[in-house]
Amino acid sequence: MESGWLNAEERDRLAREALAGYLSGPDAPLQATTAALVAAATAQAVVLVEGISDQIAVETLARCQGLDLHGSGVVVVPMGGAHGVRRFLDRYGPDGAGLRVVGLYDAAEEDIFRRALTDADYGSPRDRTDLEALGFFVCDADLEAELIRAAGRSSIEVLLESQGDLGSFQTLQKQAEWRDREFTAQVRRYLGAGARRKSRYARLLIESLDVADAPRPLRKVLERVTHR
Repeated sequence: MESGWLNAEERDRLAREALAGYLSGPDAPLQATTAALVAAATAQAVVLVEGISDQIAVETLARCQGLDLHGSGVVVVPMGGAHGVRRFLDRYGPDGAGLRVVGLYDAAEEDIFRRALTDADYGSPRDRTDLEALGFFVCDADLEAELIRAAGRSSIEVLLESQGDLGSFQTLQKQAEWRDREFTAQVRRYLGAGARRKSRYARLLIESLDVADAPRPLRKVLERVTHR
């Protein structure tokens, strides 16, 4: 499969369209968190996620499901990293604003979330079953991996080609460090290596899926926060 038929201007236009309504650039994480904190001041519930790409994925799936998060008083808060979760639990949880709080976390951050929930008076979650009961759902290994598995290789290659990115992805696949790695690992590396890629493909991958095929943690966190 050959790519490269899109010039740089066309690829940039598609990237801007995928990120419409979202911040990008070096200051985007801090600005996105600040904007979410302002919106959450009048919210009834918050969804805690690690970064902007996770926020985009949650909000895109909600839109694809016909959900109005804003109208339901739900704000998705990108925390700027998992290590800040205790601060947000203190702010919005039972010892703070008393909002309904749910969230997503990467498998590697499970202990961080479990301890933070315990310290923030959410109980004493011991495992993933306990964490789900509290509204927190694991992404294995992370949300990108969940999205890649849900979409599948053929669909991802078609999507990459449509964005003019297949050629550069195939170049990565040929590199000595990556040629023998699994496809999921190759795509995760590719999305994480380019400016704006992780965020824009969070939206594009969700939009490429049937709603029922979206990753389980995304579906479950939306079910919990909207009481469906």
